[in-house]
Amino acid sequence: MAMAEKFDSLEEHLEKFVENIRQLGIIVSDFQPSSQAGLNQKLNFMVTGLQDIDKCRQQLHDISVPLEVFDIFSIFRYIDQGRNPQLYTKECLERALAKNEQVKGKIDTMKKFKSLLIQELTKVFPEDMAKYKAIRGEDPPP
Repeated sequence: MAMAEKFDSLEEHLEKFVENIRQLGIIVSDFQPSSQAGLNQKLNFMVTGLQDIDKCRQQLHDISVPLEVFDIFSIFRYIDQGRNPQLYTKECLERALAKNEQVKGKIDTMKKFKSLLIQELTKVFPEDMAKYKAIRGEDPPP
């Protein structure tokens, strides 16, 4: 199974699981004794869903995901502090944009460093650098 298919499968199982939890919350929030059978069914679906997600996890064991991605409880702490959840999303996006700018700056710096390094190496080792540029498919300097 291709990696993309594995992720698609995981995403599908997660979506089903989230929908099941949403429906479970509706049943629980307005619980009536007559809804016990439906509650039991949703709980069984939840267990099955977790088993399906675990099977997907075994297929994706070599993937590393930062723990911050799974910090879903931070939004609950944010709300418990009486803060607006939309502001939480805004702050997350702002942090992501700031981190993106940092990484972009590092990439730009490394590109400049590479360019300067190649210039200096070309001055010191012109023949070797001409071979290097030929191998890389770059036009040698005039």
